[in-house]
This record gives sequence, structure tokens and C-alpha cells, in this order.
Amino acid sequence: MPRTNEPGAGVLERAVRILDAFDADHLTLGLGELVARSGLAHATTSRIATDLVRARLLARGPDGRYAIGARTRDLALLVPSSASVRAVALPYMHDLHAALREHVQLAVLGTREAVIVDRISAPEAVVVVSDVGGDLPLHASAAGKVLLAHAPTVLVEEVLAGPLERLTPRTVTEPERLRAELARCRRTGLAVVREEVNERASSVAARVVDGTGEVVAAVSVVVRAGTPALRTSVPAVATTALAISRRLGWAGVVAGLDG
Repeated sequence: MPRTNEPGAGVLERAVRILDAFDADHLTLGLGELVARSGLAHATTSRIATDLVRARLLARGPDGRYAIGARTRDLALLVPSSASVRAVALPYMHDLHAALREHVQLAVLGTREAVIVDRISAPEAVVVVSDVGGDLPLHASAAGKVLLAHAPTVLVEEVLAGPLERLTPRTVTEPERLRAELARCRRTGLAVVREEVNERASSVAARVVDGTGEVVAAVSVVVRAGTPALRTSVPAVATTALAISRRLGWAGVVAGLDG
């Protein structure tokens, strides 16, 4: 890429160049990679990246690699495409909640987590660990597994490479076991999780697909662990996700999957 350190290239333009360096195949970047992909000088990249981390537009991991930050992710949720999925899903989520009287959630893929963008709760339902706008682990939550199963390969491999945090005694932390679960999820569009995030809760999630065949969200239900509600929720969640997907224009084929 051409260098953009000429006087006419302002700080905002340079910051955008750094943010634009990230894409589905480059979810995390070291400083050298950021320099190469942005076309900026090393010192400029380092300085602006530090400012972006401070503003939470970028995040920097313990290994020194950069990723899109929480504030950038939150702003992305306000983009009309995300908002339209929420608007379409909400009536169906209300119907699901009325039928089951359990927590009903809609989540989308964040940088390395599932982000809850909407929830309908019941006062008597089990206590949940994350609020709207909060994160769910990709490797341990039902919504997270659905979204990870349909995520870019580079993200799948990064998550499988670990570490896979053990949140409860039942959390799946063996990479090959998780890989098999993701493969099953790609075939069925469903994930069922028992007490992997919270020992008191289990959940089921199903993929939401748009008119292009892309998985754009996951709808899930969270129930009290050890009750029949998990089993009875599976067909209802699957039907709800299918209805939302049809409303979004899905024609029955998921992008990147055979058939």
C-alpha cells in the first residue's frame, strides 16, 4: 500500500487506515502487520494504535496483538443491517417468550465473543450472567457455538488454539471435542449447551440466516439447569430461528455449506 504520511493525510484518515487493516481473514494483527497493511510508518502506527486502544476502538491482547475493540463493536451494532435483524426478530422473540416463559436472547458475532443485542426475560427465570450489550463466550455458550460454527475459518482456528477457559466443570475445553460440536452445529444449525457457562443454566440456540445465506445472528433460550425445559425448548427455538430467517429472505441455503 502507498504511504500516507504526507501532510494532507490527517489523524482521522490515518486512524481509519488502521481500522481498515482488519477484516474477516485478519482478526488480530501484530504491530508489524498493522504497519504493512495500513501503509503507515511504524512510529505513526504505534502512536495512533495506542490512542485507539485508549479509546476502546482497538483492543490489545496479552500477546501484544491488536483486535477491533469493544466500542467499535458496539457502534457496529447500530448499523442499519444489525438493527434490521433485531427489528425483524423481536416479534418472533416475543412469541417464543410467551410460549416458554424463559429468557429469549438474540446474539451476533463480535471480535472473539458473542454479543447479546436483545433479550426478553421472565422474572421467575434463572439468573443469567450477561446483560444486553454483554458478551458470551464463543466456546461455551449455545449462541456462541452457533456463531463460531459459521464464522470465518481464521477465527475458528484461533479459538480452537486456545486457551479455552473452563468456566464450570462441564465446559468443553478439549479442542477436538469442540471442533466436532461445531461441525455438528454447521449441519443442524443448532447448539445445545448444558451448564457450560453457568452451573445453574443450560441453553439452546439456532442460527438466523439472511437473504444472502449468511448467518447473521443466533436466537437462544436460557433455562434452569436439570429441568425438562431444555428438551422442550429445542423445537420452539429452531422454529423461531427459521421464521426469522424466512422473514429476512433466506431461501434455504447457508453460504459456505454444501447443499
